[in-house]
Amino acid sequence: MKNNKLSIIKIALLSIVLLTANSCKDFMEVQPVSQYSISQVFSDVSNATTAVYGVYDELMGDNGYGIRINMYYPYDSDEMICSGNLDNGRRGIGRYQLLLSNIEIRNPFLQLYRGIEKANLCIEQIPLMKQYTGGTAADQKALKRLHGEALTLRAIFYFELIRNWGDVPAPMTPAYTRSDLFELQTNRDETYDKLIADLKTASDLLPWRTEVARNERITKGGAKALRARMALHRGGFSLRSDSKTMERRSNYLDYYKIARDECAELMANRNQHTLVPSYEDIWKKYVTQFTADPQYELMIEFGAGGGNSNSDSRMGNYDGPALNNASRYGAGGGGIIPLPNYYYAFDTLDTRRDVTITNYTVPSATNIKSTRRISELNTGKYRRDWRVPLLPGTVLNVGYNWVYLRFSDVLLMFAEAENEINGNPTPAAIAAYEEVKKRAYGANASKIGATPTTKDDFFNAIVKERWLEFGGEAIRKYDLIRWNMLGSKIAEARQAMNDIRDAKAPTYTNVPDTIWWRNVGEEIQFYPETLGSKHPFNVAKQKPNPTTGWTALVWRGYLSSNVIDSKPLSQAFASFFTANKSELFPFDQATMDAYQGKLKQNPNY
Repeated sequence: MKNNKLSIIKIALLSIVLLTANSCKDFMEVQPVSQYSISQVFSDVSNATTAVYGVYDELMGDNGYGIRINMYYPYDSDEMICSGNLDNGRRGIGRYQLLLSNIEIRNPFLQLYRGIEKANLCIEQIPLMKQYTGGTAADQKALKRLHGEALTLRAIFYFELIRNWGDVPAPMTPAYTRSDLFELQTNRDETYDKLIADLKTASDLLPWRTEVARNERITKGGAKALRARMALHRGGFSLRSDSKTMERRSNYLDYYKIARDECAELMANRNQHTLVPSYEDIWKKYVTQFTADPQYELMIEFGAGGGNSNSDSRMGNYDGPALNNASRYGAGGGGIIPLPNYYYAFDTLDTRRDVTITNYTVPSATNIKSTRRISELNTGKYRRDWRVPLLPGTVLNVGYNWVYLRFSDVLLMFAEAENEINGNPTPAAIAAYEEVKKRAYGANASKIGATPTTKDDFFNAIVKERWLEFGGEAIRKYDLIRWNMLGSKIAEARQAMNDIRDAKAPTYTNVPDTIWWRNVGEEIQFYPETLGSKHPFNVAKQKPNPTTGWTALVWRGYLSSNVIDSKPLSQAFASFFTANKSELFPFDQATMDAYQGKLKQNPNY
């Protein structure tokens, strides 16, 4: 139980169906595991509520947004990569060598469909309950909210399937109503259109967050923001099965208008959701301290708890800085590495850099930090050392919620859509963009620089701002895909890392060959300290070098010798990326076998 929150995914009392996958025979076979009949489950508001909690339950755990979907699937990109050598697991996903036998793509696929099956049953049954239209006002209100939640949750599950696998089977009714459980794939445009319409219905059914007690349940603002995000993906590029190329539909502006309008309504209701004034506070004060943010910037977050692989999360254990202190915060972290070019993309006045990226480790049973090399940096938003002392038994499953959608995304989606629709950035678009950037610069907000005023330049500014704002939040790779920029940005990142290695002018001239550091208490101090930057690596070459009391660490020079997967870093990440293939995952071989030829494999696998 978290402060002021209901850890709803810990409630798994009602698993309506279980999708098993032990053989071709029983793939997608419905196995009842509940001791309740459907009529009993949907006999009253209390049981219906528990049923919807069972839908939420499929969001988290190791095969959901506890580690695989949110920390394996979004990498490699020009932002971050997964650490370690190539394998037929998460590094195979990251390097885009996705074999049909990859062990990491099957179980999340199945869990997403379990969530859909549970949601389908709730969506069918809740409106049929006599209390839905004939109960007390309180019952009707509660059931309509549950209906809206189930619609939104189904949209989340399908959204994840579509953006990773493209055209997927898309049943919209419970399994017991269908004669064939192995449905053919549905064109993703049709599925998107259905879900976008569902989210409009859901937002009408759901309460604003001020109308209900605060917990981890979805409210109106979250559904509207999700509808905007989904509309931009519907209006974006995607790899098509028929043409085997990346395409955008001719009516894409219709969906940008949906996104713009939803965001505009949210921006007009700032009493519901707005920005947390401090970027660091989002993560250090609220997310990792299990404290509700008073501005409700966290519009959708998936609750974690239970200390197990089914309902908890691995944030802070898999990602975050590499820590090794059993008595204080356990061992772990270091699973995701920000690329050097990403570190240097931040202005030194941008407070987001030192939140998003960590450059330290605790290498032993001491609390004293040691610095990391340029290609060994780690993520920073879900840090275990921000939760001190760590709760007993939470070394592996720290219990951090996954932040799925924030209000800053609403502002940047609005700016992007407004620019695309109007052919230039309107004053409202510029204001929304600058609001996000000014928050990032904090006390130095006056130094954000001039905002571009042409369509293309403003779009490029949005591309960069989303890069900096959402680092490590499982957004960047999918943004690049919908813009058809994943391949070009990977190539840019490789070139940028070569340029850093060579200290190429003008951007990387001042990246030092070596940095000097020392401990001040537990913390790290760099030499020399530079105003406005805790890590003055891109301000000026450090001369003269200190003689005593400081430790030298090869910095830029480390890129010349460092290797990952037996290749230079600039070549290793995303090694096997292939345009018009790698934008989608393949269907795993067991799934293909189960469908006995009815499932069409994704292009070029």
